Amino acid sequence: MDDEAYDRGTGWPPDLRAWLRDLQVATAFLTRLPIRPEQPAGLAALARAARCFPLVGLGIGLIAGIVYAVAIEALLAPLLAVVLAVTAAILVTGALHEDGLADTVDGFGGGDREAKLRIMRDSRIGTYGVIALILILGAQVAALAALADSGDVAVALMVCHAASRALLVPVMHLEAPARSDGLAASAGRPSSATTLWALGIGAVVALILAGPFDGIVTSVVGAGVAWAIVRLAHRQIGGITGDVLGMVQQATAIAMLLALVALD
Repeated sequence: MDDEAYDRGTGWPPDLRAWLRDLQVATAFLTRLPIRPEQPAGLAALARAARCFPLVGLGIGLIAGIVYAVAIEALLAPLLAVVLAVTAAILVTGALHEDGLADTVDGFGGGDREAKLRIMRDSRIGTYGVIALILILGAQVAALAALADSGDVAVALMVCHAASRALLVPVMHLEAPARSDGLAASAGRPSSATTLWALGIGAVVALILAGPFDGIVTSVVGAGVAWAIVRLAHRQIGGITGDVLGMVQQATAIAMLLALVALD
């Protein structure tokens, strides 16, 4: 079986070497971990590698969960352990999605479409972006702290990091880029098979770790928030950008985390 056939979802068993390559590409893009693909891969390889986004998210959540567990074993207060876990995830990713969230919020508060895109590309952060980061990080810490008594912090971290990154793939597949250059345009659109793989992996992680009912509710909440952001981006700038994808990840992750708190 060749990679093209597998990408269309027509071959079986899975090509493990192709999956490993895609996992390396996805990890190299989504994190700052010292992992590089066996062969040099540009953004053009990202659309296919997107099927591994939830696997990378699971790994990020696992690292954060381990940091939380170690902090608790060291007899640190649960709130401090949560702060350390959130910090660990940010360090692993290099604040990639947080940066996208801030840029998108700043841009959407601008003038016409071109002005919004120009603001989003500006590396400087504005008032709206700062406020958005404070609110979403504060909500994340507060929500995880609320789960500390039930011992579900590590589970919530893995579920939300994995499922929120799985939702990036259908967004990339369904919505056109807002500009002809940039991340969204350069990466291209994942195929239908890639999208289904990503959603399937994200759903399995949520169902197994959170349980059938909580997993379904959480996934539906995340999907609803992702859809709302895509519709907003379409009205604001006519499509998606890499920054919008960052906002999707951050917003869906916090929405699913709040859902887990409500269901706890």
